[in-house]
Amino acid sequence: QSRFVESGGGLVQPGGSLRLSCEAEGFVFSYHSIGWFRQAPGKGREGVACISSSGGTTKYVDSAKGRFTISRDNTGNTVYLQMNSLKPEDTAVYSCARGRDPYLRMCASGIPPDQFESWGQGTQVTVSS
Repeated sequence: QSRFVESGGGLVQPGGSLRLSCEAEGFVFSYHSIGWFRQAPGKGREGVACISSSGGTTKYVDSAKGRFTISRDNTGNTVYLQMNSLKPEDTAVYSCARGRDPYLRMCASGIPPDQFESWGQGTQVTVSS
């Protein structure tokens, strides 16, 4: 059974950095694109970043461009999200999921949550002074 375990969240001051990790098990990790998503209280789930199965293509939501970097280690079945210059509006629960058909290997424009499956429990990121 597919499973994701996210870690690396915490409390950070505005302008600070965090590196999130997403460890996967139960499926052929290298076959799937992987997305990072976030959900703030009272808001819907938002796609933040996506990386293709090979790692050769990445996509970001506009608010994350230039600040966040997604990467993957197919040997270790892990995806990372390096977040720099954090802002209070980045506060949310961050989770990861795998791409599903027809976006099994590539990332759909806009990183729509309905093109992903097998969600992890998430890790809380709080940006506050």
